[in-house]
Amino acid sequence: MTREQLAGIIGYAPRHIQSIENEGQYPSIELFIQLVTMFDVSVHEYIFPIKEVKKSSVSRRLDAQPDELDDKELSIIEATVNGLCKAKEPEE
Repeated sequence: MTREQLAGIIGYAPRHIQSIENEGQYPSIELFIQLVTMFDVSVHEYIFPIKEVKKSSVSRRLDAQPDELDDKELSIIEATVNGLCKAKEPEE
Protein backbone atom coordinates (compact mmCIF):
# COMPACT_ATOMS: atom_id res chain seq x y z
CA MET A 1 0.00 0.00 0.00
CA THR A 2 1.38 3.39 -0.91
CA ARG A 3 1.34 6.44 1.37
CA GLU A 4 -1.15 8.05 -0.96
CA GLN A 5 -3.50 5.06 -0.75
CA LEU A 6 -3.22 4.92 3.04
CA ALA A 7 -3.74 8.68 3.33
CA GLY A 8 -6.91 8.39 1.25
CA ILE A 9 -8.27 5.62 3.47
CA ILE A 10 -7.51 7.21 6.83
CA GLY A 11 -8.05 10.85 5.87
CA TYR A 12 -4.56 12.24 6.50
CA ALA A 13 -2.15 13.91 4.10
CA PRO A 14 0.54 11.67 2.54
CA ARG A 15 3.15 14.07 3.97
CA HIS A 16 1.85 13.39 7.49
CA ILE A 17 2.17 9.63 6.91
CA GLN A 18 5.72 10.19 5.61
CA SER A 19 6.61 12.17 8.74
CA ILE A 20 5.48 9.32 10.94
CA GLU A 21 7.16 6.68 8.80
CA ASN A 22 10.51 8.32 8.07
CA GLU A 23 11.02 11.26 10.36
CA GLY A 24 10.12 9.76 13.73
CA GLN A 25 7.02 11.87 14.30
CA TYR A 26 4.48 10.10 16.51
CA PRO A 27 0.87 9.67 15.40
CA SER A 28 -2.00 11.01 17.47
CA ILE A 29 -3.68 8.43 19.68
CA GLU A 30 -6.66 8.38 17.29
CA LEU A 31 -4.43 7.68 14.28
CA PHE A 32 -2.40 5.15 16.27
CA ILE A 33 -5.54 3.17 17.15
CA GLN A 34 -6.76 3.40 13.57
CA LEU A 35 -3.45 2.08 12.20
CA VAL A 36 -2.98 -0.83 14.61
CA THR A 37 -6.59 -1.87 14.04
CA MET A 38 -6.42 -1.50 10.28
CA PHE A 39 -3.17 -3.46 9.92
CA ASP A 40 -3.98 -6.00 12.65
CA VAL A 41 -0.83 -5.17 14.60
CA SER A 42 -0.78 -5.52 18.36
CA VAL A 43 0.17 -2.47 20.38
CA HIS A 44 3.07 -4.52 21.77
CA GLU A 45 4.38 -5.22 18.25
CA TYR A 46 4.10 -1.54 17.36
CA ILE A 47 5.85 -0.25 20.47
CA PHE A 48 8.50 -3.01 20.67
CA PRO A 49 9.19 -3.95 17.04
CA ILE A 50 12.76 -5.07 17.81
CA LYS A 51 11.55 -7.92 19.99
CA GLU A 52 10.07 -9.47 16.84
CA VAL A 53 6.88 -10.68 18.44
CA LYS A 54 5.63 -13.22 15.96
CA LYS A 55 2.03 -14.29 16.29
CA SER A 56 0.44 -16.88 14.11
CA SER A 57 -2.87 -16.13 12.46
CA VAL A 58 -4.52 -18.51 14.96
CA SER A 59 -3.02 -16.57 17.86
CA ARG A 60 -4.26 -13.27 16.42
CA ARG A 61 -7.78 -14.68 16.05
CA LEU A 62 -7.69 -15.96 19.62
CA ASP A 63 -6.65 -12.52 20.89
CA ALA A 64 -9.96 -11.02 19.72
CA GLN A 65 -12.33 -13.73 20.87
CA PRO A 66 -12.20 -13.34 24.67
CA ASP A 67 -14.10 -10.07 24.37
CA GLU A 68 -17.18 -12.13 23.51
CA LEU A 69 -16.94 -14.39 26.59
CA ASP A 70 -18.10 -13.98 30.16
CA ASP A 71 -15.90 -14.45 33.25
CA LYS A 72 -16.90 -18.10 33.77
CA GLU A 73 -16.00 -18.99 30.20
CA LEU A 74 -12.73 -17.07 30.47
CA SER A 75 -11.79 -18.91 33.67
CA ILE A 76 -12.26 -22.24 31.85
CA ILE A 77 -9.97 -21.05 29.07
CA GLU A 78 -7.43 -19.78 31.59
CA ALA A 79 -7.38 -23.14 33.39
CA THR A 80 -6.98 -24.96 30.08
CA VAL A 81 -4.06 -22.76 29.02
CA ASN A 82 -2.41 -23.12 32.43
CA GLY A 83 -2.77 -26.90 32.18
CA LEU A 84 -1.24 -26.95 28.70
CA CYS A 85 1.69 -24.81 29.83
CA LYS A 86 2.27 -26.98 32.87
CA ALA A 87 2.20 -30.13 30.72
CA LYS A 88 4.96 -28.66 28.54
CA GLU A 89 7.25 -28.03 31.51
CA PRO A 90 10.03 -30.59 31.89
CA GLU A 91 9.54 -32.97 34.77
CA GLU A 92 11.94 -32.67 37.70
